[in-house]
Amino acid sequence: MTKLTLYEHPLSPYAQKVKMALREKNIGFDCLMPDAIGTGTNQTFLDVNPRAEVPALVTEKGEAIFDSTIIFDYIEDRWPEPPLQSSDPFERARARMIEDVLDTQYEAINWALGEINFFKRAEGKLKEILVNYAEKQTKGYFAWLEKELGGNEWLTGSLFGRADMTALPLVAGSMSFGFTPKEGSKLSDWVNRALARPAAAQTVEEAAGSRTGMENVADAVKQGLFKRQYRDHRLEWMIKAGGLEVVEKGLKAGNIRFANDF
Repeated sequence: MTKLTLYEHPLSPYAQKVKMALREKNIGFDCLMPDAIGTGTNQTFLDVNPRAEVPALVTEKGEAIFDSTIIFDYIEDRWPEPPLQSSDPFERARARMIEDVLDTQYEAINWALGEINFFKRAEGKLKEILVNYAEKQTKGYFAWLEKELGGNEWLTGSLFGRADMTALPLVAGSMSFGFTPKEGSKLSDWVNRALARPAAAQTVEEAAGSRTGMENVADAVKQGLFKRQYRDHRLEWMIKAGGLEVVEKGLKAGNIRFANDF
């Protein structure tokens, strides 16, 4: 039987969410990184996802599904066991609220740190301003996640699921940039519990491994060979943090892009 195909990039927290869900349910799938992923012009990939964003899932029947939240819902609907969300209506809604906040506001922080550290969009004083802002925000989300954990073992409640799979790639990403939950805190203990799960550990390890060679990507950006997508929450973050000149320079150089038109 033909396996599912997941278009992804290992560093994408959205793709990581989906991979953890599939692995927790022991569903076989093949990973495929789209060619020219940074340009948004790969027609083969556009036929799967006209937004040219990962992840996108192709079923055994050739049906294409994009957006990590929608893919997660599809996985949970099609393979309900083991469940990755609570049976309680409020707890399900709470997990979705956590997912929404993390997928937008938190994700923008790590994305911006990638712009600064990997793609060299800002240096000197501007870099200092942006990194300090990112650190302050990250600490705020750490505190919020601690509050959401409460006395539960998992962010999703009594089980490792939707909210945890959204949060772990982002917290691990923050840690890779030097922002780490306080040792012995509820959030730090949660990270350790999550990484003890094979599906989570494999996914996070793949992301860490894909960082090799990222120090060379800044030249590709300068040459216009790789265009980073400044969509909605990401654009807002850069402007709000004081990096409007980063956006202006990127527009002038033609090495940033926005969401594709259909």
